[in-house]
Amino acid sequence: MYISGTGSRARDVVFAPRLQALLRDHRGEEVFRLDSGTVGVAGAVLADRILAARPAAEDERPTFKPLHGRSIPRAEASTVMRAIGRDVRAALKKPLPEGVDLTGEWPHVGHVFLRDLVLGADPYRLRILMDRALELTPKLTWTVIAAGAALPGRLRPGADVSAIAGLTAEAGSYGDRRYAMGLYRRAAAPVCFTVSTLVANALWLGSPFAEEVPNRNILHEAMRLLPPSWNVLRKASPEYPALDSRIGAADDVLILPLLSHRDPALWEDPEEFRPERWDELDPEYHPGYLPFGHVSERCWGRHMVMPLAEMLLDMLRGDDLTVSPEQTAARVPLAGLMGVSEVRIVRR
Repeated sequence: MYISGTGSRARDVVFAPRLQALLRDHRGEEVFRLDSGTVGVAGAVLADRILAARPAAEDERPTFKPLHGRSIPRAEASTVMRAIGRDVRAALKKPLPEGVDLTGEWPHVGHVFLRDLVLGADPYRLRILMDRALELTPKLTWTVIAAGAALPGRLRPGADVSAIAGLTAEAGSYGDRRYAMGLYRRAAAPVCFTVSTLVANALWLGSPFAEEVPNRNILHEAMRLLPPSWNVLRKASPEYPALDSRIGAADDVLILPLLSHRDPALWEDPEEFRPERWDELDPEYHPGYLPFGHVSERCWGRHMVMPLAEMLLDMLRGDDLTVSPEQTAARVPLAGLMGVSEVRIVRR
């Protein structure tokens, strides 16, 4: 169990055993061996050098790694991201729906709200791909995609749907429809997953917030303590042993923002939730701070995540919502997206 200090609102963050072991055994270390073929790196300087040494290979890219054995060219990835970016910008310009009830279990409540806000006009066969239950296994995801691609009646070009859904209209064959639906899931779902999880993390770690604290500071501090991408994998490469002799020629390297974000050499009171620290710190260049990856290859989605998260957090703060005082512990499961689960949000 890890205690997140929030003054009189102290709440427990219960990390999965593997995550807790990393925090217990390796916080403050630069390099350490995780297993016979993997070296962990948490030192800010070495992590920076490793991530700058070469671009990520296609199977190291989280969103655009090969899809069901089919490579995704960078030009196509760029087209997809521009489409979902247009959808997010359009959603941010809409008048917010009145009477929205955001109480309940988070991050689920936030995810459903964002799905409907950004992709509400899309057909059911696409919107079902946003269901968080599909995260359970890749097999379940592909079963739903395969069923949707086989259904009669497909989108026509120019249909009144989201821009990213419109990309699926060009898919003629069953194989192309399945691929297009897979891309829809890969690009759209992480935006809603990440934003709702980030806001849930912020609420758990620090709510209720002082009125003068900016949303952006709150979100950066939440990403520090619970980084959305808590690890960055780089497969064995000849550049890495040349950077540090502790890395072998056959070693994969796991960069660990989970640890560098709490390194006492980089942060004052590293275990404390202190949004005010970001009044003085630059989140783009602060050593060891990698919520959206390295400066050489930032996550394309960060320009969507932050505005949506600020908007959603503003709604919650304006409606005077906070964590139920009856809940004192929340679990952080071992998953690709780090976040608290089953947080009960109520009106004060």
